[in-house]
Amino acid sequence: MRGVRSAGNLTADVEGDIEDLGGVMRITRIRLRYKFRAPAGLRERIERILENYAEQCPAYQSVKGCIECTWGADIEETL
Repeated sequence: MRGVRSAGNLTADVEGDIEDLGGVMRITRIRLRYKFRAPAGLRERIERILENYAEQCPAYQSVKGCIECTWGADIEETL
């Protein structure tokens, strides 16, 4: 992920809402909470990546405008 090693250092908690819209069950909202473990000093880089990743994310590009998506991150800096 743009110079930040994500393998083994990135997890996400995901929640969603499903609603009956006119007799059809639909996913209406998805909330993602990423958890990063990264070396000290990379917090700002991770925050910039998170601010801009949606435009490069194929999953988000597939559902934007159809499903409300929000995301945030908890960043644990390691030594």
